[in-house]
Amino acid sequence: MAKNKVFKTMDGNEAAAYVSYAFTEVATIYPITPSSPMADHVDAWATNGKKNLFGQPVKLVEMQAESGAAGAMHGSLETGSLTSTYTASQGLLLMIPPMYRIAGSQLPGVMHVSARTVATHSLSIFGDHSDVMACRQTGWAQLASASVQESMDLGAVAHLSAIKGSIPFQHFFDGFRTSHEIQKIEVLDYEDLGKMLDWDAVQRFKDHALSTEHPTLRNTLQNPDTFFQSREACNSAYDALPAIVEEYMGKINEVTGRNYQLFNYYGAPDAERVVVAMGSVCETLLEVVDYLVERGEKVGFIQVHLFRPFSMERLLEKIPATCKCLTVLDRTKEPGALGEPLYQDVVTALANAGRSDIQVIGGRYGLGSKDTPPASVFAVYDELKRDEMKRQFTIGIVDDVTNLSLPEDKNCPNTAAPGTIECKFWGLGGDGTVGANKNSIKIIGDHTDKYVQAYFQYDSKKTGGVTISHLRFGDHPIRSPYYINKADFVACHNPSYITKGFKMVNDVKPGGVFMINCQWDFDELNRHLKADAKRYIARNNIQLYTIDAIDLAIKIGMGKRNNTILQSAFFSLAKVMPEEDAIRFMKEKAKASYLKKGQDVVDMNYKAIDLGATAYKKIDVPAEWADAVDETEHKQLEGKPELVKMVKEILEPVGKMDGDSLPVSAFADHVDGQFELGASAYEKRGVAVSVPTWDAAKCIQCNQCAYVCPHATIRPFALTAEEAKNAPEAAKIVDVKAGKGKGTYQFTMAISPLDCMGCGVCIGACPVNALSMVAQEGELPQQDVFDYCVAKVSEKKDMQDNTVKGSQFKQPMLEFSGSCAGCAETSYARIVTQLFGDHMYISNATGCSSIWGGPAATSPYCTNKEGHGPAWCNSLFEDNAEHGLGMFIGQDKIRQDLADETRQLIAVEWARPELKAAAQAWLDTMDDGTANAEPARAYVKALEESITTVEELAAIPQFAEHAAQLKAQGKLLCDCAACTLAADILSKKEYLAKKSMWIFGGDGWAYDIGYGGLDHVIASKKDVNIFVFDTEVYSNTGGQASKASNIGQVAQFAASGKETKKKSLAEIAMSYGYVYVAQVAMGANQAQTLKAITEAEAYNGPSLVIGYAPCEMHSIKGGMTNCQAEMKKAVECGYWNLFRFDPSKETGKFTLDSKAPKDGYQEFLMNEARYSRLTREFPERAKELSLIHI
Repeated sequence: MAKNKVFKTMDGNEAAAYVSYAFTEVATIYPITPSSPMADHVDAWATNGKKNLFGQPVKLVEMQAESGAAGAMHGSLETGSLTSTYTASQGLLLMIPPMYRIAGSQLPGVMHVSARTVATHSLSIFGDHSDVMACRQTGWAQLASASVQESMDLGAVAHLSAIKGSIPFQHFFDGFRTSHEIQKIEVLDYEDLGKMLDWDAVQRFKDHALSTEHPTLRNTLQNPDTFFQSREACNSAYDALPAIVEEYMGKINEVTGRNYQLFNYYGAPDAERVVVAMGSVCETLLEVVDYLVERGEKVGFIQVHLFRPFSMERLLEKIPATCKCLTVLDRTKEPGALGEPLYQDVVTALANAGRSDIQVIGGRYGLGSKDTPPASVFAVYDELKRDEMKRQFTIGIVDDVTNLSLPEDKNCPNTAAPGTIECKFWGLGGDGTVGANKNSIKIIGDHTDKYVQAYFQYDSKKTGGVTISHLRFGDHPIRSPYYINKADFVACHNPSYITKGFKMVNDVKPGGVFMINCQWDFDELNRHLKADAKRYIARNNIQLYTIDAIDLAIKIGMGKRNNTILQSAFFSLAKVMPEEDAIRFMKEKAKASYLKKGQDVVDMNYKAIDLGATAYKKIDVPAEWADAVDETEHKQLEGKPELVKMVKEILEPVGKMDGDSLPVSAFADHVDGQFELGASAYEKRGVAVSVPTWDAAKCIQCNQCAYVCPHATIRPFALTAEEAKNAPEAAKIVDVKAGKGKGTYQFTMAISPLDCMGCGVCIGACPVNALSMVAQEGELPQQDVFDYCVAKVSEKKDMQDNTVKGSQFKQPMLEFSGSCAGCAETSYARIVTQLFGDHMYISNATGCSSIWGGPAATSPYCTNKEGHGPAWCNSLFEDNAEHGLGMFIGQDKIRQDLADETRQLIAVEWARPELKAAAQAWLDTMDDGTANAEPARAYVKALEESITTVEELAAIPQFAEHAAQLKAQGKLLCDCAACTLAADILSKKEYLAKKSMWIFGGDGWAYDIGYGGLDHVIASKKDVNIFVFDTEVYSNTGGQASKASNIGQVAQFAASGKETKKKSLAEIAMSYGYVYVAQVAMGANQAQTLKAITEAEAYNGPSLVIGYAPCEMHSIKGGMTNCQAEMKKAVECGYWNLFRFDPSKETGKFTLDSKAPKDGYQEFLMNEARYSRLTREFPERAKELSLIHI
């Protein structure tokens, strides 16, 4: 009797992980986006006792880096355990050296890759094939999947073929587009997979493993006389492999009824125009080919599954005899090559077969997850009709520089399966929209007969960025791996998108539904909706609804989390299933999703579901909206011309979610990846519903609110009487109440409501309740006040010092970043820029701090009014410390050369005395950043005044003849030793002032992947400062455990609680004896944090400051509004210690700044779900680890 097929709704990562688990005994892993969820699934399943085909849970081991994961994989395979790993991008590249070894040893390891862009001029966390293409000569077989279903099916083929063929496999699929796309798919049965497995091959692998019982020597050294021949001996294994892959594809085909081949042809049997491709674009090709063939066009496409070894014979079999022209699509770029990898293979195959009758052209598509909709594919087939085709081309972009792009018709036919319902949700990063929609699509997929698809479009901001959820469901299979641009239902979950004029409603099909989450009545809605939106609504019979989930969420205690209310409203309006069923299933999902955060959170979500089902209101659309008139916007941008140009040409389109329309020429000034500082100030995203308002009467002017603000949106200003008089009418200005500036200046606390993220951290920091959260709209007049103070109020040096209060009168040179609301990392980094920003270098490790710190065209780092500011650069994750040391050495070498030249200048007999004095003053202070600034300026002035021009030289009789000779040579300056040296020194004057070198990064970098480099750098004794943002978890990749994670902490790859204690990075650094080391927690002791940072920078040698940084991943009760308070609790209970180790002191080098712990250690742990979760899910384990912990 045939088995009933089992269908489940999941994404590509889960599908690959599911089959991988079956064949895996050991998984050696390291987190990287977007592949980390695969390893997380394996860890969770193993923790809960899930059995693989060998009757055992998988043993998962998290390594310190991808290179370590590959090395451990090699070792595990050598000793007889079937081993897998999961990776992408730079991480995959770190694995390449061990990959050669594993392939050379013919070991059956399998690597599942969510293929992702490799960082070049810019980092991109999104998908293409540049990483896997970098591995094609390692000897690993490479198998490509195009969909979520294929990720499961071909993932199994990879394992089965690796075991039988004794060749390692790299199974890859498109990062994000497939890895994170959710589909309802058929789940393969482990029993069926067990029947397919060649158990004899498994035993041969086990028998061949290294063993002391029958010891052998492996991975040896060979000399020129034998290496070549030995290397060629592997050929037969690769020759045999395609047939093995075909065999297992056939077995999967038998079980599933699907049709997998090394190359699959689809289309007209007599096709004349054929496309060759691999990856998710094949699903779009299928749709377009169906459409064209139905209309009599002779087209087809070949989907590549097995890329390595590349079977020329099988490819040629699939090309129709009628084919006249063929296009190869590659999702990667190899600058300088004649074509990309797949193109070159296809051309070589045709040339070897003598098929000169077929014209072949090649195109690039989809780099960095660029969407490839049907319009792009139609353009490819249109190009193949032309008499003069472009040999190389691009699709999906407008290339107006090298003119390689193909023209595309954005109004091309809809090729999606008939009857497909399409929905689009515009959310705010961190507001829960994406999570709610994942639950929604799984409810529909798992509880109805409908096919489903979900994909989530993100920008790079940590929270507060735009997210767009694309949901499809229908009665036919869905093969549409591209964005929705005409939807039946569109929801706007954040009202700021309406006021900013995002083109959301234009995505609604005529007669469709548009729902806006807002607090507005009709008059306010009428005022905020742009005229073009009104016209579209009225002319296309759009069904308009509003819902106030904002106030409802606050009312039931959910704060800013209104996603569950909106999800309930969607089910009620969309009528996908009976409402009572939807409510029941939503509650089941809520319990599964939120129980780890406590029953109280589950109960709040239950309330939200019940309320959301009836909370929306239908809006009667006025007829006059059909003729609404656009208002002319008069916005004059001020600032550095290069910055304003970048803002107009790049930032503004990107900010309106229209970045896809930008042509190549828009980046002509940024081809090397360099962008102007200060762009974030132009964004004014306005995403906070509630913002702080300042009560001047209560305020004691301590400036603690500004000190803790993660986004620098609340700032104190001291104003002269004239500045106060010219301030906007809404300004709240009072006298300075005490201390510096009293009787001289007036005071205001300026707040930027359009830049504020609404975290409320400032409220908690205020000791006198002078701040309270109110609706943003009522505070909008304060924006003019803030802008005036920033632009027109002068810096008051006499108000500044290195106290908490005085430091906040210094300009922050990190502002309005895309970090999470309440983020501690940005608060630390901002303070560093206030102290040293006008002369600091920053080398930033990849991670949270590079994502919020280095977004292209929206830099949150900025300059002062003199144009000075932090010079920021990101290399990679693993080499940040080395990169920072290199930056220091590079500029220090130039400064040392300048010092040598300065000594030579002083030795010149006729050099002016005042120049010599300035030169000596610069030399005497050159290693002191604070003391060197003024002598450097004076030295530059003296140099400029001392150089003699040829004209001045000619006026001196004894030098007139020589001056004439210089003039004839075109020289402008005197060529004597003093003038020559002065001119050369002036040409490098930017290096004269002592620079402050900072290396920023998170704990994943500092404790794990970058630790070796960090250790080497602090051992170098060079004058570099390292700041570690210690969140005790890999925050950027989704919350994996690191060596900074503490014992008992639940995180990804530590689902049953981390069983080892936190690495003591500070103690290791102190052991050198010459490294300044400090541990700080600004919420616990603001003054100690400042003192540590200033001492670290002043110390003439390496320094390491480790800052405790509570994170969203900790799931603190009450959320990140309590971030600073949580730091205080951590220190008071003894969880985190404050101290400073200063080697420059003769005695008392170590200072413990925190007091003896109070009670409350367990209470602190239970206040964070990363610890309390263990007590609910594994109480015995929690008890065991808590005893160790205490």
